[in-house]
Amino acid sequence: MPMTLRLSDAEVDALRRRAERENRSMQDVARQAVREYVESHSRAELIDQVLDEELPRYAEALERLGQ
Repeated sequence: MPMTLRLSDAEVDALRRRAERENRSMQDVARQAVREYVESHSRAELIDQVLDEELPRYAEALERLGQ
């Protein structure tokens, strides 16, 4: 699905420079950045979810270890 992404002049310049350094298109670099952002945040959310579910189970043991 196509979309329009509006960037500031500074963002366009930075994206252009990065794309030129990597000998890739600006679109390629932007798409990779979006994929990495989504993957990183999805992983962080999963870790938070697991901690929220599992930490209470071990709260007493963790409290004892902290003493």
